[in-house]
Amino acid sequence: MSLTKTWTSALALLACALAQTASAAPDPATRDYRLQPRQIAPGTWVIEGAVADFLPANGCNIINTAFIATGDGVVVVNTGPSRLYGEQQRRAIAAVTPQPVRMVLNLNLHPDYFFGNQAWEGVPTQALAGSITGMQAEGKGYADNLYRLCGDWMKGTEPAPAREVLEPRRFTLGTHRLELRRLQGHTQDDLVLLDTTTGVLFAGGLVFANRVPTTPHADPAQWRHSLDTLEHWRRQGQFTQLVPSHGPVGQGVQGIAQTRDWLQWLTGLLERSAQQGVDLSELLRTPVPGRFAGWAAQPAELQRSLVQWYPAHERRALMQPPPASP
Repeated sequence: MSLTKTWTSALALLACALAQTASAAPDPATRDYRLQPRQIAPGTWVIEGAVADFLPANGCNIINTAFIATGDGVVVVNTGPSRLYGEQQRRAIAAVTPQPVRMVLNLNLHPDYFFGNQAWEGVPTQALAGSITGMQAEGKGYADNLYRLCGDWMKGTEPAPAREVLEPRRFTLGTHRLELRRLQGHTQDDLVLLDTTTGVLFAGGLVFANRVPTTPHADPAQWRHSLDTLEHWRRQGQFTQLVPSHGPVGQGVQGIAQTRDWLQWLTGLLERSAQQGVDLSELLRTPVPGRFAGWAAQPAELQRSLVQWYPAHERRALMQPPPASP
């Protein structure tokens, strides 16, 4: 092959790769999320959301959803923040594969994991028991908040919790061997999907990449334990790609260390500040270390976590006996 043809082929491949990874911004005028499935492994596509906070400009679409075309039907992972997203997601999947959708998995109880379920009538929508309980209890509050934040993008959206409780298990669908595993920490029930055929792990909200983690239902100690478990699986070679629910998919594996680093820094800050009697208003002005400064959702997510967690740290500090006199 000539040098000219070699360069032409290389440029064509590069252009194709750029086209796949480019993410068009949602169009508020037409309420088009412009969902663009991107293939990351055989039979496996992701639809990446904005690496940001909930905003009208992104239609509250900050989540990575995904689907696996197994040869005997499709498994959908998460359904997005609104009925509209779910409808557009369903059309985007149908444009990629004619295979019927066999199941829809909601990886946890947070609204952008399941608010698109309305669009999946007639398909089993499934989640862990604790997640369904949380969806049922908090769905209305979630809806009120997202309507306030993103307005018209949410029209027609009502909470639609997953209809079927699932249990951790292994199963084969088509040519894909799949495992449903239960962890905890980001929420009480964090569902993880491992495709052992492709080596892709869908880690849900346990892993954030280049974005400050959200913590409304978090248990930091359990979360760090789950991150250790994920890292152990990685060292064992159980997966080679990790899809976080928030943040660039290409940074998913690195997101394990990023999320652990953030949780360790945050809990250390809270403990030291409580021991020193720092006031919450002062704590809210704390700058983040430079390694976190470029992450998305700053400072909003940090401030939410501080407001949520600091009172408990203050109470524990006040209950500790004073140091003994020399």
